[in-house]
Order: sequence, then structure tokens, then C-alpha cells
Amino acid sequence: MLFLRIRNTLGYLLITVTASSTYAQSWTDQYPPTSNHGVSPYIAEPEWLESFSEPGFIWGSHPGLFVESTERIFVIQRGELHVPDPLPDGFNYFYGSVEGLSALSPPRDTIRQMKNVIFVVNDKGKLIENWNQWDYLFEGTGGPHMIAISPYDPERRVWVVNSGSHQIHAFSNDGKELLMTLGIENETANDGKHLGTPQDLAFLRDGSIVVADGLTNSRVIKFDKDGNYLTAWGSKGSEEGQFDAVHSIATDNQDRIYVADRNNDRIQVFGPNGKHLATWPGLNFPNYILITENQDVWVSDNQPVRIIKYDTDGQRLFSWDAHGNGPGEFGELHEFGVDVNGNWYGADNVLGRSQKFIPKPEADAANLMQVPTPMSR
Repeated sequence: MLFLRIRNTLGYLLITVTASSTYAQSWTDQYPPTSNHGVSPYIAEPEWLESFSEPGFIWGSHPGLFVESTERIFVIQRGELHVPDPLPDGFNYFYGSVEGLSALSPPRDTIRQMKNVIFVVNDKGKLIENWNQWDYLFEGTGGPHMIAISPYDPERRVWVVNSGSHQIHAFSNDGKELLMTLGIENETANDGKHLGTPQDLAFLRDGSIVVADGLTNSRVIKFDKDGNYLTAWGSKGSEEGQFDAVHSIATDNQDRIYVADRNNDRIQVFGPNGKHLATWPGLNFPNYILITENQDVWVSDNQPVRIIKYDTDGQRLFSWDAHGNGPGEFGELHEFGVDVNGNWYGADNVLGRSQKFIPKPEADAANLMQVPTPMSR
């Protein structure tokens, strides 16, 4: 089974399509692999994450995760869903395990409860911390969108994007305090105080914050480390420096800023104050960008799901396909991270699960996510 977002004049429709060799071939024809395309160098660890939902409920959409260390892997979800009744044949431990079920777009009458929205596990998938004291922040919204920690922040604040309320929250590392909020709750405007459906954030070496803002606004907005507005750039469009759905943002060790311009099917690269440096075309619905400490640029492309490795000059070095709902596959790879042991973890926005991947013994080291960011050590 394949989950696909189909663009139309009204936005996006989520449909399911039963996989077939003919259909798969049509995608290959439309989005051909490059000479560096191969097979996954990883093995998925089955049912890695232990569920702790109450009886009758199962995790909903998993839009994000962040690997702080092997003992603290943050996972966010968009509310738990009532288990279908009657139970479909083949229904497994995650919501999208059978054809026709999407955790992102469940049937209209499905009960959703905004519970266990932020939690922390270890690399064995065991629950370490549950931050359910903050569930109330996401009531009445679609739930959290992405999660991050700055590698330059000695306090290791945990940032969670609350796109439905047009805000981003910063929590203490232990989850006990809400330290800062960017944006005004349930208000949107294109100015220095408001956000407009923000999607992601990243950090520069001086601690300043850049926000992918987002779906209502079409811009990148920059704040200092204390959340004070500095500058912004971008507008709606397809020219260089314009955006259509600013979905993810990442920075390298030279303070270059990489933006997933999702609906324009490209990555754009900017200097630290918004000077356009480069455009990388040839993608199809890029969702997330991860830059590892050795400056590999990893991108999750999502129609169909394809994981792509670039260098910082935009040269495509390696890729593999990961579309479907079997082990190691995704309905939509939304956010991912890597640990110090070379394992990587991916959050599935559509199927409602997060997976862990272990390098194959025979894998070429050049094709692996080599080194995590300093914060993950």
C-alpha cells in the first residue's frame, strides 16, 4: 500500500494506492533515480518503540523526533486515535498497518485525544519520560509538528513547533518549565511578533534562531537567542528567494541556511542574513533536512519516499527508496535523527509510528549517516 499526497487547487488530498509493479514503474519513470541511487544500507528493527497508550487507543501521526543521546530520544505525536472497531484484518501495532488507514487523516468519526504528545525513550524504545503535563498546549490543534534542540545552547532547551496555534514553545531540558514561546496564540500576521503556521526551526553558531514560517506565511524569520526579532526574508512564489510551503530548515557549520521549499520541489540555500546562495531543484515534496557534523546533507523526499544524501554544494551522492508500509518503509518520512552508534530513527507522519534502523554489516560506510550533531554525543 502506498500513501500519496496529491496536489490540487484546494491544497492536498491524501489517498491510498495498492502497490503494483506497474504503478511503481510509473513513479520510477516520472522521478528516475540518479546514477548514485541504490538500496537501503540499513535494517529496520521491528516494533522498536513500545506503545503505552491506554486500552482502546493507538498512537496517531508521528510528525517528529529528535535524538539528544542514546538515552534520550524525543518523540512527538499528534494525538492518540481510537482503535478501529471492528478491527480490520491484519491490523498491527501502528495505525497505518492496514490498507486505507492513515494516522494523519483518519476516518471522520474517529475519536482523537491529545494525550502523550511529547515523550522521551531510549535507543531500546523504552519510555524514559512522559511530558504529558504539556498536552493542553495542543488541544484544539492538529498537534505538534517538529522538535529540536540547538547544539549551541548550554541549557539544551527543547523546542516544539505548535503550528496549529502559530507558535513555537521552548521547554527546559527536563520538561518541567515552559521557558519561552515565539508567536501569538491563534493569531497570524507577517510581522516580527507573529508566526503563520510555522513548520520547523534551526540554529546558528551565535545561538540565533531561524524559523521556517511556513504555510500561511512564506518566509524565513530570524530571532536572536532570546527570541527577539532580527530579520525575515521571502514571499509567496517560485522565484529565487521566494517560497511555497517553507517546511524544513537546517544550518551547516558555516551558518549557511538550507530551506525545504516543499511545494516548489527544491532546496534553497541562504547566507545567515538571507542572501540567496543556491537552489537545488529536482525534488518532489521535500519534508526534512538533516545536516550531520561531517556536513553531509540528508533530505527526506516524499512523493514517493526517497532518502537522499548531498554534499553542501548540492551534489547528489546517494539515495534509496523507502515508500510503503512494510518494515523500513514510510507513508511519509517527516523528521529523522541519528545516534552516536550510527543508528537512525525516522518519524512517520502518515502511518503513525517511529522506526529505528541499524546499519547492515556489509554496508558501505560512505552511504551511511556518519556522525550525529555534537548535541547527540
